[in-house]
Amino acid sequence: MAMPSSLLWAVDIFGRVYTLSTVGQYWELCKDTQLEFKRVSAVRQCCWGIACDHQVYTYVFSGDVPIRYQEETYENQRWNPVGGFCEQLLPSDRWQWSDVSGLRHQQLDSFTLPSAHWEWESDWYVDENIGGEPTEKGGWTYAIDFPSTYTKEKRWNSCVRRRRWIRYRRYKSRDVWAKIVSHDDPDQLPDPFNDISIGGWEVTDEPPGRLSVWAVSLQGRVWYREDVCHDNPEGSTWSLITTPGEVVQISCGPYDLLWATLWEGQAIVREGIDRNNPQGVSWSTVESPSPENGIMHVSVGVDVVWCVTKDRKVWFRRGVNSHNPCGTSWIEMVGEMMMVTVGLNNQVWGIGCDDRAVYFRQGVTPSELSGKAWKAIVCGRESDRSQTGSSTSLLSAGCFFTDDIQNQAHTVVHGDADTSDSELPSAAPAGAAASSSRAAAPCTEVTVDPLRSDQGEATAALTNEKAALEVCKTSTNPNPSAELQWTNIDLKEAQKHPVLSVSSSAETSSLCSLGTFSAGADEQYGADEHPLWAWVSGGGCLVDLHSPLKWFTVPSGLSPSVQSLSLSICPAQTAAWRKQIFQQLSDRTKRELENFRHYEQAIEQSVWVKTGTLQWWRNWKPHKWMDVRVALEQFTGSDGMRDSILFIYYMYHEEKKYIHVFLNEVTIIVEVLNEAKHSFALYTPERTKQRWPIRLAAATEQEMHDWLSLLTMSCCESRRIQGPPSPHAIWSVTCKGDVFVSEPSPELEAAASPLPCDQMFWRQVGGHLRLIECNNRGIVWGIGYDHTAWVYTGGYGGGFIPGLASSADNIYTQSDVKCVHIYENQRWNPVTGYSSRGLPTDRYMWSDASGLQECTKLNTKPPSPQWSWVSDWYIDFNASGGTDREGWQYAADFPASYHGHKTMKDFVRRRRWARKCKIVTNGPWLEVPPVTLRDISVIPSSDAADEAAAALWAISDKGDVLCRLGVTQHNPAGTSWLHVGTDQPFISVSIGAFYQVWAIARDGSAFYRGSVSPKNPAGDCWYHIPSPQKQKLKQVSVGRTSVFVLDKNGNLWYRQGITPSYPQGSTWDHVSNNIRKMSVGPLDQVWVIADKVQGSHSLSCGTVCHRTGVQPMEPKGLSWDYGIGGGWEHITVRGNATEASRVAVHDTAEENPVVSKDLEDEASKERTEHSRTPLMVSESQELDRNTVHC
Repeated sequence: MAMPSSLLWAVDIFGRVYTLSTVGQYWELCKDTQLEFKRVSAVRQCCWGIACDHQVYTYVFSGDVPIRYQEETYENQRWNPVGGFCEQLLPSDRWQWSDVSGLRHQQLDSFTLPSAHWEWESDWYVDENIGGEPTEKGGWTYAIDFPSTYTKEKRWNSCVRRRRWIRYRRYKSRDVWAKIVSHDDPDQLPDPFNDISIGGWEVTDEPPGRLSVWAVSLQGRVWYREDVCHDNPEGSTWSLITTPGEVVQISCGPYDLLWATLWEGQAIVREGIDRNNPQGVSWSTVESPSPENGIMHVSVGVDVVWCVTKDRKVWFRRGVNSHNPCGTSWIEMVGEMMMVTVGLNNQVWGIGCDDRAVYFRQGVTPSELSGKAWKAIVCGRESDRSQTGSSTSLLSAGCFFTDDIQNQAHTVVHGDADTSDSELPSAAPAGAAASSSRAAAPCTEVTVDPLRSDQGEATAALTNEKAALEVCKTSTNPNPSAELQWTNIDLKEAQKHPVLSVSSSAETSSLCSLGTFSAGADEQYGADEHPLWAWVSGGGCLVDLHSPLKWFTVPSGLSPSVQSLSLSICPAQTAAWRKQIFQQLSDRTKRELENFRHYEQAIEQSVWVKTGTLQWWRNWKPHKWMDVRVALEQFTGSDGMRDSILFIYYMYHEEKKYIHVFLNEVTIIVEVLNEAKHSFALYTPERTKQRWPIRLAAATEQEMHDWLSLLTMSCCESRRIQGPPSPHAIWSVTCKGDVFVSEPSPELEAAASPLPCDQMFWRQVGGHLRLIECNNRGIVWGIGYDHTAWVYTGGYGGGFIPGLASSADNIYTQSDVKCVHIYENQRWNPVTGYSSRGLPTDRYMWSDASGLQECTKLNTKPPSPQWSWVSDWYIDFNASGGTDREGWQYAADFPASYHGHKTMKDFVRRRRWARKCKIVTNGPWLEVPPVTLRDISVIPSSDAADEAAAALWAISDKGDVLCRLGVTQHNPAGTSWLHVGTDQPFISVSIGAFYQVWAIARDGSAFYRGSVSPKNPAGDCWYHIPSPQKQKLKQVSVGRTSVFVLDKNGNLWYRQGITPSYPQGSTWDHVSNNIRKMSVGPLDQVWVIADKVQGSHSLSCGTVCHRTGVQPMEPKGLSWDYGIGGGWEHITVRGNATEASRVAVHDTAEENPVVSKDLEDEASKERTEHSRTPLMVSESQELDRNTVHC
């Protein structure tokens, strides 16, 4: 479970391409070493480069998901009275073989591969699917004429028919440099290229995977590569972009920033780049920061611009953003560089002017984009690893060497002293570096004073900045010999003291040269020399500000003896003796305390009280927040059991009153999604029935977290729950993204008198996720709102839960990104057309999706104070129903069904705006790179051994079906993805206990995967299962033998007729409505998240419900039991294989006759009626806005 990493690309002076991982310590030579390159430009998924032959090459990383492109063509036929349907069409008809519109002739043999880098995946075959429904054999769809609406049924007036033919091609040139072959007209071929830059993948809501590739020819002309995207990594053609002068170099950022430099020394900025026009519209000119020295090199990031002038000075552009891409003014930075490059989150690298080393800009943060200091990257090359073992053993024995051997060591140092330099060119003189005889090999760091502008603090500030340059030690390692950090200063100082005493020889840096002596005669660098770099690209490098980099210390290997010693004790053995000592201490404690059991306690109970001031959402109307005094009293009884009571004191008509809650009755404590308050809610079984929790709010986030932590710990103590969740735990996620877990009782799935699920206790686990899936072997995966996959590490706690209530290890930093949406509404009038002036009865012109709440760009806040904005507002073109080029959707009136094109009857329109926000927290989760996911499913098996692989299926965010290999209890993250081919994108997948795999396609159709087994984890083929009549499915869940699906209208369906010989089943049976999500467990138990559940005060959305009465002869169950909610988004019971004790129903009734009587009792009559009522409520009943809901 390695942390996700990204790569920094660089080219040395010999044209060799290297990469450096953000979690690595070595420069790794690119696999394809036959070419010599001049420049490269990289993003996360690929790299483009210009070789020494001036040709363009692309390097696409290999991945678990192949790059596939679907070719399609249509076969058209017309009916005639003589021969029936045949290939003879009317002269006015479309071609016999055409595209979907019928305007372009497309025969099967006219399709060719775009280049030698592609290969056909299969032969042509017929698509037997139309709108989510399977067609008859042959795939024909019928209509009255061309063009028209096609159906799968042949009618008496069906005069034409067509069918779609499909063929896939796969991109095969991955992990190699693939030459971009131009298919342009020979007279319009571009000149040989001199510079290249790629970016633009974050241009506002563009098609996913699209890249902007810009190049500069030797003649100074700018070219744009068309149609570069995920499915077409090579692009199609080059387009010439006119410029106001001859261009030398160009740089493209991840968003809409594009700068280029001219021969005359000015910079030009491309304006008008957007989703519909990625090439931009016009150029603007920006003058050089220095009139005497023009701009030589420029690099742009998200919203920053750096440049290098011809005198090697480095400059930062102030005031750059998407609304003002030209910025406002230049600020000079300290240091001299050959070139600079900007990374994904505005991190900066450069190549030193004199030493040709790669430098990293430290201190770059969102609040200080210019950073603070340059620091040299001193990583070695991958080829140096082979020398590390022998060299370090020689180094460790250095203290026993005689003076003669030490003198020989200094001779080696003298030979390489001139080329081993990692100091910034403008740093302090050599004599000021070391004043003692201990040459401890420090590394350089340039400190920078506060920045100055061209108009402000004149020359004195620059003088102070340059005077502040100093050589500092970057490590506090007491044994500097283990870190081979060389500078020219240290080498010269070392030569002045060739003879050292034995006591100081262990810390003598000159001995380090023995460990880096070059053993290869064909190496172009000495082993103690850093490579001389010519180019660096950080466009694909994402540096995490919270994770330390390993680039600034030279890695030192262990000697063979130390390695053998360290490897002789494995972690398992370490854990064994720790457990043995713990067991011995526990036994001794029990033995010593046993003799004093009969003594009476000196103090029967102790009381501990915490008080504070909070706000309480009062019970009576008008509902509002009121200030209250809160006190938590904790009692410790003679038996050691702790119990706590929470008192809430308030004033009512100038009279002091209070309410109290026993914490052993609290079933959950949860944060409430509120943008204005730091609030949380307490539920008890009775308040769960009422859908009316106790809501409290704190003045600050820290105070709220203190109370949440204390109350959660007290609840867990009173129920004696601690440590990580069990493998059988039930996991759930709220609409806020908080993760909760509940330990299931065996009575929860009892056939008679099951435990009501409103009595389940839920505790929070750190992290932020959108959905979770698990199985009963403790394998738990989650997916965030940004589609990042996470795997559970086995820890507990995290988030606001500190100290003893959280595990010390297995807690990692986790982040998530989601979008906040608002709607701009307009109405048409005859004078001005569409405008923001609506009717008095209309919704707000800026509103939420319902139109009931006003939401403008200014007053819309992140979901809660824990979130922060990470983007500006932008138009969302992915709204359901489609949009036009400007993002508008049209309808006859508010509210109605919206569509993406205007008609004569459309008098209103709206468009959706989105803004991204980010949360950073921590929890027991590790990221699983690099594929982003939409859905996951883990096999709910209980019979397999611990080391046996568990089947895990997933859907990527692009709709690819994937199977995870190597998933075990000890390695829940698995090893690699196996791609499963499909004809269309999928949205949901589920695997049952006996490897029965069901999936839902994007068009709402269901599929069954045949022949899946442990030996054949991907199965053989897909079987199309007809959906319920006129319903589009969106989710599937498979248990032991049951299959349930959920359609887009919230209806739950059960698949009848499933047998081992016929696993596809026969028909669909309707079970319930108003369902948001559902989960089927390994015992075929059914749990759902339901909407519009009736409480005593209101309706609630997002309520956990349990299907009771599920039996082998009644797999659909009988009634619903309502649990915690509202405000819940997801639940999974895939790990709950805890079966109830098998007691016959009639026996139970005889032994406990009170049970039957209690069911008829008036006090519990209300809950019983609720549990046996289907999830159907009057649509006209309004949801109570005071309740805690999504």
